[in-house]
Formats: sequence, C-alpha cells, structure tokens
Amino acid sequence: MAEGSSTPDKPRLQERGEANGATRQRNEREILAAAEKVFATHGYRGASVQAIAEAAGLPKSNVLYYMGSKRGLYVRLLERMMARWNALLDDLSVDDDPAEVLEAFIRSKMALSRRHPEGSRLFAAEILGGAPFLQEYLRGELRDWVGERSQIFRQWAERGLMDPVDPVWLIFLIWSATQHYADFEAQVLGITDRDELSDADVEQITSFLTRVILKGCGLRPREA
Repeated sequence: MAEGSSTPDKPRLQERGEANGATRQRNEREILAAAEKVFATHGYRGASVQAIAEAAGLPKSNVLYYMGSKRGLYVRLLERMMARWNALLDDLSVDDDPAEVLEAFIRSKMALSRRHPEGSRLFAAEILGGAPFLQEYLRGELRDWVGERSQIFRQWAERGLMDPVDPVWLIFLIWSATQHYADFEAQVLGITDRDELSDADVEQITSFLTRVILKGCGLRPREA
C-alpha cells in the first residue's frame, strides 16, 4: 500500500474476509445445534426464535440474519438430517454384497442416531405431526430414493443372493429399528433401568438388530 493511502492492502482484506467467514461458520453451527435441541423438545409450534437465540448464546437478530426465518431454519435442519441418512446408501450397486450392505446400513444408521439424537427426534416429531413441511420431499425425492434402492434389492433376490422380502418394508424396518433408541430414549432407559446407553450397550443392540434383520432376509452377518 502506498504511503499515506487509506485503502487497505489485499492481504489484510483477505484476512478480514477469512475471519468473517470463520465467524459465520461458527455462529451457524451454534445456531443449528441449539435449534435442533429446541425444535426436538418443543416442536415447531412450541419453539421460538428467541429461545433458539438464547440457547445459542447469540442475539435474536443474528439468528434471523444467518437463517432468514424460523421456518427456513426448521426446514434446513430436516433436510440436513435426511441428507445424512440418505448418504448411507448413495453408492449402492447391484454388484455389492447384500449382507455387507445391510449390515453397514444398520450400523451406520445406529451410529448416526446416537451421534445426532435431537435430529432424529426432530424428524420423528415432524412425521407424527403429519409432515406439513416435508410432504413435497416425501412424495418426490425420498420416494424416488426408496424406489431406486428397492430395485437393487429386488435384483439381489432375483439372483438368489437374498430372500425375496419386500424392499420398501425392509427399509422402513431398518429406519424404525435404528431410530427407536434415540426417539424413544426415555422409554428405553426407564425399562432397562439405565441413566444412559453405553458404547457396549449400543454395540450389543446393533449386533442384535443386524442378526435379526439379516436372518429375516436369508442372510448372515459377517461375524457369523
């Protein structure tokens, strides 16, 4: 920068831009984490932007600045959770081994539910409420996703690689079984007299679900 000039040099502008970008990313992470908990606890109607802002430790104006609106924030959380789940079978191929695919799907789904229990409960609450914000997604993108995976499951059955179970009901079963321990955590802990599920508990549950579901498909887990 020339002597006496008031124009900032490019390195300083770049540093300032990187700092602002890092601040935005940090604030968005905190807002999303707080909103997931608030929405999962109170539902869409019971949650407020003010409550989310307080949980995130930020002004309400910041939440609206980064997320636009309560509705936009809520939909973003739902889409993020569904993207995490659907990515588990994104690279599915008819040449894959069905036992390995289903076991990996069950294990990954259990791990996601354990890592993001509020997101799982948020999705469950949306569905129980009639899915007012997800109807287009359920009848469009998600229906297509299930249809494409179901076709591969059917091809496996036709080739004798697994029993001819209904693939749609199978996907529903895996979804519900793996999400149960997050969505109904209070029930699980109350009946089993635990304060929380340990890593060993989750591994035992995961192995149990894998054995039962794969056996119902005429398959055996790798450990067997």
